[in-house]
Amino acid sequence: MRMTTIRAACAVLSCLAPALVIAATDDPSGGTRPYENRLTPIPDPAPILADHPEFVAPITETARFEAPILVDDPGADLDVRAWRFSYNARGIIEVPNRLRADRTAIVVVHPWGIDDGQGWTTPEPAGAAFQCTPVKNGIVLDHASEVVDPFLRSLRDRVGLVVYSLPGTEDPIRGKLYRSIRRTPTPEERAEGRLELEAKLRSFSYRGGALPAVIEVSTETPTIGYLGRFPGLDAGPAFDPPGFWKLPIPVMSPIAVHPEDVVAYDGEGYGPLRDFLKANGIRHVLLAGYNTDMCVCSTTAGYENLRQDFDVFLVGDATIATFPANPRPSLATNAAVSFAALDLFITQVSWIRPRPDPQAD
Repeated sequence: MRMTTIRAACAVLSCLAPALVIAATDDPSGGTRPYENRLTPIPDPAPILADHPEFVAPITETARFEAPILVDDPGADLDVRAWRFSYNARGIIEVPNRLRADRTAIVVVHPWGIDDGQGWTTPEPAGAAFQCTPVKNGIVLDHASEVVDPFLRSLRDRVGLVVYSLPGTEDPIRGKLYRSIRRTPTPEERAEGRLELEAKLRSFSYRGGALPAVIEVSTETPTIGYLGRFPGLDAGPAFDPPGFWKLPIPVMSPIAVHPEDVVAYDGEGYGPLRDFLKANGIRHVLLAGYNTDMCVCSTTAGYENLRQDFDVFLVGDATIATFPANPRPSLATNAAVSFAALDLFITQVSWIRPRPDPQAD
C-alpha cells in the first residue's frame, strides 16, 4: 500500500510540476548553459550504497527521481552516477555525469597511519586518536584495505591526480617520503624517509595517563563536574603524552601510495591545494576518507572548501564516519552521508566506471 502511494505521489509531482530550466552563473570562465531540471520518478528503486553494508548501511529511501546529465565533459571517459536529497523535491534525485578522467582528482581525507604497524600507535592505557580506540582504528584499516585501496588501484592510471590530506605541515621526514604540492622526492630520498619515519615513531613513548580514580563533583549538580572533568573525548596531554601530536603522521599502510600520488597538509591551508589542483587541470573531485561527519566535511581538503571551486562527488562507501557507542560504523556513516547529500552529490565505487566508447556520443 505504501509503495503504491509513493509511486502515485511521484507521478503526480512529475505531471503537475513543469520542468525547471536553471542557468548556471558560477562558471569562472563566464560561460553558462541552461540545465533542464526534469525529474522522472524511478519505479521500484534498489537500495543505494548496498555494496559494503558493514561499513555503511544502505540508503533505502524509495522516493527517487532520475534527472538529466549534469556534468557532460567533451571527450568524457568516466561515468559517475550520483545522487542528492531534496526536501522540496520530496526525495532522492539521481543524476548521470560524464567526466574527463584527466580533469578528475581522487582526494582521500585523513588516511592516518595509526595502529597499522608503521610505529604510530594509540597511547596506553587511555589515549585517543583517529577513531579513538585501537579496535575502531582496526575497522578503519580494514575499510581502507577492502574499499579505498582497490578503488584507488582501479582509477589511478586514469585520473589526473590522487591526493591525500594529513595534519600538520610538510616536515623533513614526510617531505622525503611523499610528493607534495611543491616537489617530488627522489627514490633515494623516499628510502631515507621510510627509515627516518620508522625510527622517529618507534622511539617515542606512547605511555599516557590513566583514567581518574576520583572526580570532585558538586553535591547539588554532580553531572556538571563529572562530565567537565571526565569528558567523552580528551585527546590532550592527560592521556596522549606531550609530543604525540607533533609526530609525522603517515598515510595508513593498507593504502599503497604511488610515487606520483600527492600529500597535502592541513596546516598549509586550502588556497595552495586549490591552486595546485587547478594548475594541474583538475575540475572534478571524487572525495573519500575519514571521518565523514568531521574531517571529510570541514578540514583543508574537506568538501566545504572543495565544493566552492570544483564539482565534488563524495564516494559514500569509500568513507567512514565517527561511530561512538557503536561497534560498527554503518549507521553513523549512513547518517553522515545522508546529511551531506543536502548540499553535495554522493556516488559510490560501483557507480564510477570507465566509459566503453567516449567517441560514441
